Amino acid sequence: MLLSYHQKKIAFEAGCDEAGRGCLAGPVFAAAVILPVKFRHKLLNDSKLMTAANRDTLRVVIEREAVCYAVASVDNEEIDRINILQASFRAMHLALEKLKQKPGYILVDGNRFVPYGDIPHACIIKGDGIYASIAAASVLAKTYRDEYMQSLHAQFPHFGWHENKGYSTVYHRNAIREYGDSPYHRKSFRLLPEEMDLDFADEPVE
Repeated sequence: MLLSYHQKKIAFEAGCDEAGRGCLAGPVFAAAVILPVKFRHKLLNDSKLMTAANRDTLRVVIEREAVCYAVASVDNEEIDRINILQASFRAMHLALEKLKQKPGYILVDGNRFVPYGDIPHACIIKGDGIYASIAAASVLAKTYRDEYMQSLHAQFPHFGWHENKGYSTVYHRNAIREYGDSPYHRKSFRLLPEEMDLDFADEPVE
């Protein structure tokens, strides 16, 4: 069972996570979620370990039962300008700004974060598998980003974004090689490595 709070004496602890940091195309999305202290759900976990159907189910539950939540994104052009790490922090800050309730503490998935104002925070490695609020943020960030990439698929069907969501699958890289990049590709990323092992097992996507 995931933990509810890191700092039990501080009200309104917000969990933050991002999605799409390692993709070749599209924005990076981030979410911030404040859950009720007693929130529990048997399906809630690190979004990468969940099926797409379970993520979609949890998204509805989180949006209905959270004290508040917010989702934000930083597009590929800004990623190219400021780099993906800073863009991830920027997306988290934007999500935190949109929260209707100011958090008293912030839990961030990972090992680095740029402080948000004067609000104390903790970086938790693999926190999306430890704390419910971070897991909830990972679900929202992932589902919102997947939905966005699916919306781009009709415009650029040859990249297979409805399935790979912009990740560096062999199919996606071969499409870039054949058709060139798009306005949504991250030009600062290495889109086509000089040597591509076609047997390489890319990160699985739902």
